[in-house]
Amino acid sequence: MVPGGRIVRQSRTMASQRKPVIVRRFSRDWLAGYALSVFPPDAPELEILDTGGKVLRLPWSAIKWVCYVRDLAVSPVDQGNPERLIHKRFTIRPRTAGLWLRMTLQDGEELEGLAPNDRSLIDGAGLLLTPPDQRSNTQRIFVPRSAIQTLEVISLIGAAKRRPGAAEQSELFGGQGE
Repeated sequence: MVPGGRIVRQSRTMASQRKPVIVRRFSRDWLAGYALSVFPPDAPELEILDTGGKVLRLPWSAIKWVCYVRDLAVSPVDQGNPERLIHKRFTIRPRTAGLWLRMTLQDGEELEGLAPNDRSLIDGAGLLLTPPDQRSNTQRIFVPRSAIQTLEVISLIGAAKRRPGAAEQSELFGGQGE
């Protein structure tokens, strides 16, 4: 407390270090808890803090995906699908910028999502995707590299626009081809 009786949070970073997640394993069971928002590229396992306050360590090879969710509360109706991830493919072309990816996971399930067009595609423990259904409980999906069987780039959405003043191709090649 500070003078005046107000309560002040000691660290602003504490609130954002761990996010609510639903971890789906290949064994079809799932865990709810809190995980780091960014995983170190060389992390040998996923560390989550379950809802009871216990730290769990899971090998990446056992994890199908980690869904960052809005709400950890799971109703009896959602026991089979706590991520509430109904649409796993885009029905129309996405409008948000990024790489539209389609992947087949080790268990044969297909998943689509938008990934940032940056080094995270080749570096890191896995891919962070924006799911097709933005209205579901799932805001982002982290898919470990070991869970991916095949990966296909469908499209680059929102490519950088041409800069003003950029040279025309005919100018670059001395007006040839006109």
